[in-house]
Amino acid sequence: MKARIFPESERGKADHGWLRANFSFSFGNYYNPEMVQFGMLRVLNDDTIAPGMGFGTHPHENMEIITIPLEGGLTHRDSMGNEATVRFGEVQVMSAGTGIYHSEMNSSRTEYAKTLQLWIFPEEDNVAPRYGQKGFDLEAGRNSFVTVVTPRDKNDGNALWIHQQAFLHLGVFDEGQAVTYNVKIPENGLYIFLIEGQLDIEGETINTRDAYGIIEFEAVEIKVKAPSKILTIEVPMKYNDSYGN
Repeated sequence: MKARIFPESERGKADHGWLRANFSFSFGNYYNPEMVQFGMLRVLNDDTIAPGMGFGTHPHENMEIITIPLEGGLTHRDSMGNEATVRFGEVQVMSAGTGIYHSEMNSSRTEYAKTLQLWIFPEEDNVAPRYGQKGFDLEAGRNSFVTVVTPRDKNDGNALWIHQQAFLHLGVFDEGQAVTYNVKIPENGLYIFLIEGQLDIEGETINTRDAYGIIEFEAVEIKVKAPSKILTIEVPMKYNDSYGN
């Protein structure tokens, strides 16, 4: 097993007034050559969006884009004719493929929206663009991981899917719990992002908005030191810039 902590304090940051952003990987005006991506995970942005504001219509191509609201909601519109609001407890996926335009706006005129957005490189370029959205009952699965995204060929209909051999899980855990994550595909790596709380992983303390990356492993035990919300991202490690090899 090889592991590395990614402290919250080392993330890139931007404040545009209407948008306060935190970048786990190089993005926009933030560039860190040691933090370009984690395997096929290219972007993990942690955004706070002012009431009534958001991202106007803009293009994407050949990327799997996953949006996870933490507070409030985002109204999505795209060039395929989709229009929907995604809220906490829901997850949205979009395969940009051959090209798509979309916008994302805070659905509230009075409350801030907080979201995570991930970009994962696809295993196949130039697929037909597609959109998916689904709600998940994290409380019903309390103290365990709820699968929210899988590869298309490993999807059982209970989660969303993307064009990549990647798996995403969300979990709400009580203090004192312990959970083991078993890697789904042996060559994959795991990026654990702590939305809130405190964890002990392999003797290391992980705090709110810290992350922990692991490669070359079969299983890892996560001990919950305070009430926690956890996002796990298992991805192929074709690109492994975070470890310099």
